[in-house]
Amino acid sequence: MFERGETLINRVILLGRLVRDPEMRFTASGKAVGTFTLAVDRSFASQQGEKEADFINIVTWEKTAENCANYLKKGSQVVLEGRLQIRSYDDSQ
Repeated sequence: MFERGETLINRVILLGRLVRDPEMRFTASGKAVGTFTLAVDRSFASQQGEKEADFINIVTWEKTAENCANYLKKGSQVVLEGRLQIRSYDDSQ
């Protein structure tokens, strides 16, 4: 297993296409936040022979968010590097 004090790396590289145009908004403090969904093809087909994809929600900040909003659009192919963060949401039901 991992030793105490060992540094773990959380780094992912994804290649895919945007499902829709990026959306950009600003936080209350004025920081730009961009969001979009990336469709990443799987390297194998389903049992029916159909290609499948994973749809991954991406969040970008500040200058990167502005660049994505200005230069990317639905269908753009991109390679991105970042860290993986999984969040969950529980509603009242």
